[in-house]
Amino acid sequence: MDLSTFFIQTLNSVQYGLLLFLVAAGLTLIFGIMGVINLAHGSFYMMGSYLAFGLSPLFANTFGGGLFLTLIIGILIAIVIGYFLEWIFYSYLYERDHLQQVLMTYGLILVIEEARSLLVGDDVHGVAIPQWLSASLQLSDVMTYPVYRLFISGVCLSLALLMYIVLSKTKLGMMIRAGSVNREMIQSLGVNIQFLYRIVFAAGVAIAAFAGMVAAPVSSVYPGMGQGVLIICFVIVVIGGIGSIRGAFVASLLIGFVDTFGKVLLPEVAGVLVYVLMAGILLYKPSGLFKAGS
Repeated sequence: MDLSTFFIQTLNSVQYGLLLFLVAAGLTLIFGIMGVINLAHGSFYMMGSYLAFGLSPLFANTFGGGLFLTLIIGILIAIVIGYFLEWIFYSYLYERDHLQQVLMTYGLILVIEEARSLLVGDDVHGVAIPQWLSASLQLSDVMTYPVYRLFISGVCLSLALLMYIVLSKTKLGMMIRAGSVNREMIQSLGVNIQFLYRIVFAAGVAIAAFAGMVAAPVSSVYPGMGQGVLIICFVIVVIGGIGSIRGAFVASLLIGFVDTFGKVLLPEVAGVLVYVLMAGILLYKPSGLFKAGS
């Protein structure tokens, strides 16, 4: 592997890892704080991609090729959907055992998939990259790297930094971190735990949908696209530690590098390398790399 190929694969690893982090961060928050095993989380990632497919043509002639309006409106729609789902569905799962949570959230996957099929059909769709991000950087005489992939990495890093600031520097973040450790304690201190749960869930849905929206131009939009992402995100949550945003960030980057370089260097066994990594880390640290709330 020459230097330019190594550099390109490193950029791909970081971009893929950061994208996974956005999905896994919402999942680890919902699982760590609310105690709900949410199999439908990957469907929210898919929902974001379909929102990008549906909204981007409507704003194609606006500032930024419609990208910014698509992201803003898509996030607002995702927040509303997340808040509604927590109120009408997930709020009834907190006292259920994990088997019931798995069965009921799997049922929600089927409902979302059927709704998607009725609304937009079962075809594979593409989302156009805005013209101002469609260029490529020349890395060598024969190799280029798309500017849009760098844009994805930059946006994901910015959102990760924003999440860190909110969770570590604000009162809301303090309540979320405390709730991931001892929900009864913060409820006894007067915190409206129901409202906090709805904020966390809506934020988790919005972050996953945002990841789907920015990924749509490079991954296409197709039925069931959230299920593969969901499996990897559960691996990330387990490796990083349930309820740990920092753990999700570190684990996502690890997965990004292992998966990307595995496909280049060891394509025959690339599909299992991620799970070998998980097994190795759990042998060393059974509870994951970081504690809940960190």
